[in-house]
Amino acid sequence: MELIFRPLSLEKQNEYKSIFDQCPQKTSDYSFVNLWSWRDIYLLEWAWEEDLVWIRQNNPERIYWAPIGPWENIEWKKRLQRCLPTSCAVTRIPEYLYNLWHSDLPGSLNMADNRDHWDYVYSVQELIELKGNKYHKKKNLLSQFQRLYQASFVTLTVDEIEGALALQEDWCLWRDCESSEVLSAENKAIVDAFKDWTFLKDVIGGGLVVNQSMISFTVAEPIDQETIVIHFEKGCPQYKGVYQAINQMFLSWKAQDYTYVNREQDLGDLGLRQAKESYLPVSYLKKYSGHISI
Repeated sequence: MELIFRPLSLEKQNEYKSIFDQCPQKTSDYSFVNLWSWRDIYLLEWAWEEDLVWIRQNNPERIYWAPIGPWENIEWKKRLQRCLPTSCAVTRIPEYLYNLWHSDLPGSLNMADNRDHWDYVYSVQELIELKGNKYHKKKNLLSQFQRLYQASFVTLTVDEIEGALALQEDWCLWRDCESSEVLSAENKAIVDAFKDWTFLKDVIGGGLVVNQSMISFTVAEPIDQETIVIHFEKGCPQYKGVYQAINQMFLSWKAQDYTYVNREQDLGDLGLRQAKESYLPVSYLKKYSGHISI
């Protein structure tokens, strides 16, 4: 049976979420807000088949992502033979699913752990409290920010989106997004998320405002009852400690009910990796990439 792939649609986000909820391991890549924000960058499509949703990207090349749904109790060899090409590239395969495939498909996998795509997972309470010597620098920067600036926290609603978009535009000028393929792609993803804000049912956002101007924002989404994912986070570099402030204040205002915060991957950027490691993750969600031949 050949799968029929079609563009993602907002109308099916609730149905998708109910299937995603059945995944035994949930990584940031497969949340609906993430898929929707990046759909035009990767030319993402999905195919609905029985109890699974199959996802593939078509840019810069055709690569299959993990199928979403209840991974247990599936005869994976038969299912993959029926639904995928005889040989295909795969990426962003969560470790849980990789282990099932490795057991069910001996000799069919040519895949490796892809460190660049690991999700970083942190304790919400630790990042709110910033206790002890291990967070001493973060706490100092937060304290300096609070002393220097009279910032107020706002929830990102439709009325606040214009301010967030203005900050994003300024941020791209500071960082010269046009000269970077990565930053240009991220900028488009952020703008698309803001453009469809009212239609994205699980999106959550917050920002810091000084003198009626937004100086930082966070875009997030609950991924399950315990975990919230931070998709985007931007701050005005003129304000020392702004990133420590939006990180701590967003979690304080919007994520108190969650145990973990997933801050996504570093995509191999060494500066970003160092920054993510400096917040001391409590765990990582590993993912695999490579080829399947069946």
